[in-house]
Amino acid sequence: MQKVTINVVAKHAGVSKKTVSRVLNNEPNVSDATKQKVRAVFDELGYRPSPVARALATNQSLLIGLVYDNPNKSYVSEIQEGALSSCDDKGYHLIIHPTDHNGEHLLSNIDSLLIESRLDGLVLTPPFSDMPDLLNLLDSKETPYVRIGATEFCNVAEQNRVLSVISNDQQAAYQMTKYLISLGHHRIGFVKGHPDHPVSEQRYSGFLTALEDAGITVRQDYVQQGYFNFSSGEDCGRRLLSLDQRPTAIFASNDYMAAGILKVATQRNVSVPHELSVAGFDNAPISGYIWPSLTTVRQPIFSMAESALDILIDRIQKRPAPEKAIELPSELITRESTAPLR
Repeated sequence: MQKVTINVVAKHAGVSKKTVSRVLNNEPNVSDATKQKVRAVFDELGYRPSPVARALATNQSLLIGLVYDNPNKSYVSEIQEGALSSCDDKGYHLIIHPTDHNGEHLLSNIDSLLIESRLDGLVLTPPFSDMPDLLNLLDSKETPYVRIGATEFCNVAEQNRVLSVISNDQQAAYQMTKYLISLGHHRIGFVKGHPDHPVSEQRYSGFLTALEDAGITVRQDYVQQGYFNFSSGEDCGRRLLSLDQRPTAIFASNDYMAAGILKVATQRNVSVPHELSVAGFDNAPISGYIWPSLTTVRQPIFSMAESALDILIDRIQKRPAPEKAIELPSELITRESTAPLR
């Protein structure tokens, strides 16, 4: 049986070998009709390009790294799935690299990853997206990268730093707070996210702005510091529900902390949502599994990762890249954990 090579595909499709190569590598200057014809021949002949041959031909490793450090496992999972979706479509492979953002040897760790894996590019998730020393390292090595959820856009010449996909956490937190106010709640507690994650401050800022616009004075004892995990939500819930005048609603910066608050409310026989409304952020799977199910904010995490990889691969392949960050909208999801103030 004849081996199906790129030359066989070209002859069968009636195009040049270079055209087949361009279709394989998603290069420009190929019409949609030609792309469809060549891809139909791929399917007809069962052609599967050799990753090694492609790497040699393009002088690329076809490997992209994804760096993360996030206690929210569902967030990480959606980021990975979105990134893999784009990589699969474009013939790249993804290397997952969890690492401690507070690690003493972070920069040398990333440097070693780049050298040993010969990565073509890197995807940075929060909080790595906003770490100047890391961005400077990647710029100095001329490593293409894209940032997910970045909050800082430096006034520098390098095009790298504007390559980012974001959702407007501040506006989403503002909308959630306004929703709670519309239910009649004025005594609203807030649980901040991990202080090392810049989005935490964005969400808090949205909360404060909504209160200010509604003419509601912020009570500092209603604001508690969480760390994006369940146990910190429990701790904050205990403090808030121990106050002489406790909040009638609590907005937590993510769903895991909100779930911790729900546990404490149940332990103290505080009825949710009749005596206390609770809201979260992220629409993590837990938000729909627990009872009452959580009112929350759905971020387009999968789409953010998919778009980020599309941008990065375009840059790796020397195609035009966006001149500013791409913003994808979040969505307010109302469920059983919130209700009008009695």
